[in-house]
Amino acid sequence: MKILLVDDHPLILSALQAMVEAMADDIEVRVAESAQQAHALLDREADVDLVLLDLTLADADGFTTLEELRSRRPELPVVVVSATERAADVVRAIDLGAMGFVPKRTSNTELHGALAMVMSGSVYIPPAVLGLVHLPAGAAQSPAWAGVVAHIGQQRQPDAPATVIAPGAGSSGAWPVAAAQAASLGLTPRQNEVLSLLLKGLPNKLIARELNVSVVTIKDHVAAVLRALGVNSRTQAVLVVS
Repeated sequence: MKILLVDDHPLILSALQAMVEAMADDIEVRVAESAQQAHALLDREADVDLVLLDLTLADADGFTTLEELRSRRPELPVVVVSATERAADVVRAIDLGAMGFVPKRTSNTELHGALAMVMSGSVYIPPAVLGLVHLPAGAAQSPAWAGVVAHIGQQRQPDAPATVIAPGAGSSGAWPVAAAQAASLGLTPRQNEVLSLLLKGLPNKLIARELNVSVVTIKDHVAAVLRALGVNSRTQAVLVVS
């Protein structure tokens, strides 16, 4: 596995590299100290499997860099590694397509678990942040809301894994919402399929490519899915469906 680390602090970059390399013998690490270096490296090396991105870079805004990475390489999972743990930053990162958000104070064991979850198709959200994410009032009336409170409570337990399992990851179900529940939500089979891909962090452009339809059609489906779930963003959809 080849992992790209993007951070403009040499000491932190070196420490993170040591942590990642210690996870397994077959991990190959590449490093970049700027957004420009990261883009150049990814242009040269198409076989990078995962990117760990700091939000604070000297030459670019971290969120802008995240958007650029997801646009240029939509199939490449990106995990944000940041000193901040503000719920607003976590929500924004996931909404922009990040497959995880790992605070820099995370232990080696937690980092290993987070990256394993992401590579298996999960979205990692820090347990302490989950309970701070505010869902809109309409979500409480959505049938999909049923498991959210229990899920957040479980995530806030010290030993609970901070993960939201994406469709197909560790389960035999093909869709994030069972057919009967999808019907009760007013979701068509195609919209349920769009939801499945949305929860994997795929941007609209890649979802359109996967389903062989236009981006405009996908935008309409995503809007319908969010309305059915009673939420306003992809991050909120992840929490509700989980």
